[in-house]
Amino acid sequence: MREKIQRFMQGRYGGQDELNKFLLIITVVLFVLSLFTVRFFYIVAVILLIFSYYRMFSRNISQRYAENQKFLFLKNKIFSKFRKYKSMASQSKEYRFYKCPACHQTVRVPRGKGRIMIKCPRCTNEFIKRT
Repeated sequence: MREKIQRFMQGRYGGQDELNKFLLIITVVLFVLSLFTVRFFYIVAVILLIFSYYRMFSRNISQRYAENQKFLFLKNKIFSKFRKYKSMASQSKEYRFYKCPACHQTVRVPRGKGRIMIKCPRCTNEFIKRT
């Protein structure tokens, strides 16, 4: 039996990449939600499960790889914003953050220095702010 499964999966994508893991987690969450709410969540969960299996059994490995790369790019884009805000929040006691009026670059300056002239490191524009 094991050999039959191995022969069947030969040449197929089959791997558990990040996109499939995400789809399966969302599927489980939607199945749990469907127990307590409307049937719509159940239908969406079944569709996601079918799509996940379709990706696993697909023979078009390059396209599945490209889908996963797009997902990882979007995931990184979203989480990088959260990491940026988390970093700014942890430094907020010692520093103030301003956006340059010319190029919108975020500039970090120490707190408690009064009115100071800030020079943007990217465009060298100077502007005055109170810290």
